[in-house]
Amino acid sequence: MDVMIEARGLSRRFGPIVAVDNVSFAVGRGEVLGFLGPNGAGKSTTMKMITGFLAPTSGTAVVCGADIRAYPVEAKRHLGYLPEGAPAYPDMTPKGFLRFIASIRGFKGDEARKRIALAVERLALQNVLEQPIDTLSKGFKRRVGLAQALLHDPPVLILDEPTDGLDPNQKHEVRALINALAPDKAIVLSTHLLEEVDAVCTRAIVIASGKILADATPLSLAARSRFHNAVRVALAGSVRDAALSLQRLPGVASVEETAEPEGTALLVFPREGRAILGEITDLVRTAGWPIRTLRVERGRLDDVFRSITGG
Repeated sequence: MDVMIEARGLSRRFGPIVAVDNVSFAVGRGEVLGFLGPNGAGKSTTMKMITGFLAPTSGTAVVCGADIRAYPVEAKRHLGYLPEGAPAYPDMTPKGFLRFIASIRGFKGDEARKRIALAVERLALQNVLEQPIDTLSKGFKRRVGLAQALLHDPPVLILDEPTDGLDPNQKHEVRALINALAPDKAIVLSTHLLEEVDAVCTRAIVIASGKILADATPLSLAARSRFHNAVRVALAGSVRDAALSLQRLPGVASVEETAEPEGTALLVFPREGRAILGEITDLVRTAGWPIRTLRVERGRLDDVFRSITGG
């Protein structure tokens, strides 16, 4: 794996408060790492240390081979950063702000115009280019922030809540953009939206109280849910006798009733996440039950998140 981001024992104290506690991980080219955690978990603080906006109390980060503490300018050349809140000069227009960012990045003339035009197209900013940033909606301010992060086409993107404030259509567009950029970059994004992890992330880290509690693919995390391989059974008639029969199957841990618009269904939970659809199908066929629904449930990330973080 072509490692492009390394966090090495990052810690940060604010007085007696330990915001980040010895966090280490690596991200390779083509990976989209989702940073998950409750409010105050240390996500934004970790991102600020990786990007050099906040000095760590101990540890360091390496971006494309450059240590952010020893060689901050070189490391930042490889970075595109969308901070929390997407701060920008409120009296500037998006066009003026992107021109300013282009000049800071060393682009002039036709090269600057090409890069600005591409960023504007990618984030659909055409209709607000001449409007003061202070008058833009939260969603458009976020998109301006994303545009400046992408302007120099960096190999590493650090995105703090990239879809915060966007409407559903805009979220879909930004997620599609992240997926399109992902093969050639290393991307770290923080989010409170678990569906975003499913939509764009190849890997997820769960952090709470400044410590990493889990680091796995979304599928592996979902497999830790009690709903992983559970089976939903909805019958046309009474479910009471069926529940008792299902409970006796060797692979079944428990059976719970759940309300549906058409009536009551049964959620059948497996022992240790094993596949139980075959056992249930055989029982249904033997008993001749009138089935409305028979389907395998997906593991739920929100269920796993609450379990890991103690929520």
